[in-house]
Amino acid sequence: MLVLYILSLLTSQACLSPVTKDALFQYIDDHQNEYIQRLKDWIAVESDSSDPLKRNQVLHMMEVTKDYILELGGKVEMADLGEQEFSSGTKLPLPPVILAEFGNDTNKPTVCFYGHMDVQPARKEDGWTTEPYTLIEKHGNLYGRGASDDKGQVLALLHALESVKKIGLPVNVKLLIEGMEEVGSNGLEQLVEEKKNTFFSNVDYIVVTDTPWLSKKPGITYGARGNCYFFIEVTGARRDLHSGGFGGTVYEAMSDLIYLLGVLVDVNGDILIPGIYDDVLPLSEKEKDLYRVLQFNLDELQADTGVQEFLHHGKEELLMHRWRFPSLSIHGIEGAFSGSGTKTVIPARVVGKFSIRQVPNMKPSVVEKQVSDYLEKKFLERKSPNKMKVTMVIGAQPWLANMSDPQYLAARKAVERVFNIDADMIRAGGTIPIAKNFEDVLGKSVMLLGIGGPDDAPHGQNEKISKYNYIEGTKLYAAFMQELAAF
Repeated sequence: MLVLYILSLLTSQACLSPVTKDALFQYIDDHQNEYIQRLKDWIAVESDSSDPLKRNQVLHMMEVTKDYILELGGKVEMADLGEQEFSSGTKLPLPPVILAEFGNDTNKPTVCFYGHMDVQPARKEDGWTTEPYTLIEKHGNLYGRGASDDKGQVLALLHALESVKKIGLPVNVKLLIEGMEEVGSNGLEQLVEEKKNTFFSNVDYIVVTDTPWLSKKPGITYGARGNCYFFIEVTGARRDLHSGGFGGTVYEAMSDLIYLLGVLVDVNGDILIPGIYDDVLPLSEKEKDLYRVLQFNLDELQADTGVQEFLHHGKEELLMHRWRFPSLSIHGIEGAFSGSGTKTVIPARVVGKFSIRQVPNMKPSVVEKQVSDYLEKKFLERKSPNKMKVTMVIGAQPWLANMSDPQYLAARKAVERVFNIDADMIRAGGTIPIAKNFEDVLGKSVMLLGIGGPDDAPHGQNEKISKYNYIEGTKLYAAFMQELAAF
């Protein structure tokens, strides 16, 4: 069967025979128990990057990953990122970044896949029904911390590499796998900048393997919103005051803050800051069509969240406001009394926290000025003698790709080949800084081709990936590499 594959490939790279398809997919099916066992072994490593006491586990996980890549025949560089210093003065080594490559044929395109081996914290007492670092298979799902985010997705890719190498690697493949994604990817941006003229010099495409689908239907992500995060600090008295002795006699910082937070967004979710919508890309009929065909169930979302009524009605309108229009959310107040019971205090200093998820072509620097100017104007109108300061602490840019790039066309063909269905073309309501960083620094086409499910709970209790997504996702990555070879 493999010989027949090679003959068919020589005839036409773009047309893969049923024999080829069966040989590749049958190999994956035959090895699925082995793939699940490897995921079990990898999940058993408690690679929580947020816990200094588990840093050795993260380092060990990077070594385990390196060893498997070497076993597959890849070349590996462990890029040193130095040390991480904590507020206590303690220093710990940062996990090295794996830079690996398979093949170096100048006649073939080169695709670089990104993933990470660190995980979010997890404890049984947090509400898990199983031990979080012991893979459990039940009801067609594989439960364990990292099963979906991101060990399961990276392993599906590596298993896909193994399967296509048995036939003949159709493209050159590079891997960038890190161990600090869950805490901000310390040192990664600098490493990408340093390696842009060496490791990345011949890379044509970049694929991020760390995303979920919108529904049970396979999805390809082509855009994400940015994030401008703000603090509003209001300061009144020198110290906290007793409301019995000073209530009615001072301008209260908390009252000023509540007023300012209250003029940011209206009850319908519309942002009240002047000019905030000026740079939002207009909605075209072609883009509207993308939303009409998406598989998405509002009733399921309502049941999952417990929300009685959403701000917007209808699938298209809700998803557009989730993905392609800006939104403003108020997150909390620092310095206010928030414990149980009562406390009759007037806080001297409070800090309100809110963020704006901005979209193309909104720029963080412009949003920062619009927000600051508006809040300063509103505070002057209030005529309070207290002091107010606005600070933008995060300014992550939005990202939007060209869906006509070859890797998007290849991914859509791969989805159709594996699942016999057209892919949903989706965007992320959250922020994916690594995608924008790759695009800006390297000038390469970036695509998010994940295999996670919409209900995988990647940062929550009982994280899982379905066995179906894990095995069929392996076929998807394998088929993608073959389809990309045709471009």
